[in-house]
Amino acid sequence: MAKKENMQFQTEVNQLLHLMIHSLYSNKEIFLRELISNANDACDKLRFAAVKDDSLNEGDKELKIEIEFDDKANTVTIRDNGIGMTRSEVIENIGTIAKSGTKEFMSKLTGDDAKDSQMIGQFGVGFYSSFIVADKVTLTTRKAGKKTGVIWESTGEGEFTIEETKKENKGTEVVLHLKEDEKEFAAEFRLKSIITKYADHIQIPIMMLETSEVESDKEDKDGKKETTTVTEWKQINKAQALWTMAKSDISDDDYKEFYKTVSHDWNDPLKWVHSQVEGKYDYTSLLYIPAKAPFDLWEPDAQHGLKLYVQRTFIMDDSKNLLPRYLRFIKGVIDSNDLPLNVSREILQSNKVIESIKRASTKKILTTLKRMANSDAETYQKFWDEFGTVMKEGVQEDFANKEELSKLLRFASTHNDDDKKNISLEDYVSRMGSEQENIYYITADSYNTAKNSPHLEVFKKKGIEVLLFSDRIDEWLVNGLTEFDGKKMQSVAKGDLDKLDTEKDKKATEKAEKDNKEVIEKMEKILADKVEKIKISSRLTDSAACIVLNDQDMALYMQQLMKQAGQEMPNSKPTLEINIDHAIFKKLQAEKDDSAFSDWSSLIFDQAILSEGGQLEDPSGFVKRMNKLML
Repeated sequence: MAKKENMQFQTEVNQLLHLMIHSLYSNKEIFLRELISNANDACDKLRFAAVKDDSLNEGDKELKIEIEFDDKANTVTIRDNGIGMTRSEVIENIGTIAKSGTKEFMSKLTGDDAKDSQMIGQFGVGFYSSFIVADKVTLTTRKAGKKTGVIWESTGEGEFTIEETKKENKGTEVVLHLKEDEKEFAAEFRLKSIITKYADHIQIPIMMLETSEVESDKEDKDGKKETTTVTEWKQINKAQALWTMAKSDISDDDYKEFYKTVSHDWNDPLKWVHSQVEGKYDYTSLLYIPAKAPFDLWEPDAQHGLKLYVQRTFIMDDSKNLLPRYLRFIKGVIDSNDLPLNVSREILQSNKVIESIKRASTKKILTTLKRMANSDAETYQKFWDEFGTVMKEGVQEDFANKEELSKLLRFASTHNDDDKKNISLEDYVSRMGSEQENIYYITADSYNTAKNSPHLEVFKKKGIEVLLFSDRIDEWLVNGLTEFDGKKMQSVAKGDLDKLDTEKDKKATEKAEKDNKEVIEKMEKILADKVEKIKISSRLTDSAACIVLNDQDMALYMQQLMKQAGQEMPNSKPTLEINIDHAIFKKLQAEKDDSAFSDWSSLIFDQAILSEGGQLEDPSGFVKRMNKLML
């Protein structure tokens, strides 16, 4: 038998434990919900594993969760006869936070206890909630099918011990040694009320010992029946899968508490969709839209997806085949009557039943979001602020629902004076002038860069609205979103804007190009390795110059990001448009010194690059030229 080992928590886990103990004092009872939820998951996983290998049941197929208390020892015990854990799994999985990015979680904390306690709910900290009420936690577990168990113990103050042990039964037992001022939880009524509140609809029976007086056959000297005291295990929860119940029998609070069980989120969901489908395929779905984005939404290896059940038997967690990837934040369960119990992840990838469920579930979510957007704009805005960026992935990924998705998109716009992304494409089209043919937008690496772009100057002058795209995914989005409602999507920073020019504007531009032909040709020679051509701009009213890309070119800031990521970029050169009425060109036209003319030309080009959010290839040269011309 291996001896006891002392091991250190990560620094971030220590910080997390301190935060939980001091921030969640107003909602201490959630520790029991989290531990019951973990026990329920362990039972579900054993049930699935035993479909292929019945020996894992070890002759004990009646899965259950038992909760005991000892008011004299001041302890609460939660045990299950589920899958159990090995030593390595204890170290890795004892709390979801330890497994999935404590450092990322801690980087988001503000230092404000009230705000941080709300954020904890987004991260599913599970097991660690034990330390809200306990000053020591002892966990004993044995993996089903293994011979040796493990004891893990900690006071939550920087370290824990772990050692091998003999354990007769499979599964996990957690003993909470309650703090002196938390004795209220070592009481039957208190524990029962928490179970009823948070775990009534968990499928696995939750058992507690109950003591009652039972009449015997014997009579006392007065002829009265004698009674004996009997202590036995009694089921506390309903243990009926909530999604199988009639909607009329389920309260909003039931739905909310079940969400917290399946998601490990401490916030209420924003919305849910409960459907029972009968037809070619029979299945039930209960899908939740969270109120807050999980911290690992963008982690490529993060576990996202729904719980899959077959005839109320748990099959697998995080099934990515049940919804498209851009809806990976959706939580809930799918229960099918048409899949085999031994279905594997590989089979799911090409299963017709799954494809049908996926299409229908996606439609349900998008329809729910559409209704929310139309009837409750404030709630939808909360959703968009949390999940808008990931929803944009769907425009490229989900061609079948592209039209519906495009109506759900929200953007910032020159119509507003702030960076709020609350303008729909339908809003934009409704405000278009009768002669306007295109939906105009600009992409940039920030709202301020987009808002202050020189490309917007002519649009401001003519009173034409421009959508401001500042999410990094937007450059990818517009490759898939080429039109909406018959209107072409047109970048104001790419290609020609001839349709904005009146005949008078065109004649003025032609005359300016003719009058300044010599200056333009001279600049083109100096900048020949950087620009395709130089032309008089009809876009600019205040700025000296701007970079205009080809229609198929990626925005400058995105080109820079791709290069930094090691990607080769096409060697295409932009057009430099100049404002010939700007004072800097009056200076240029009068410049007789060739060296100074070259410096001015390069300086104008570099300024145009910077205003687009691009990076200079020779920042030092730019500074030297600027200083030289200034002095």
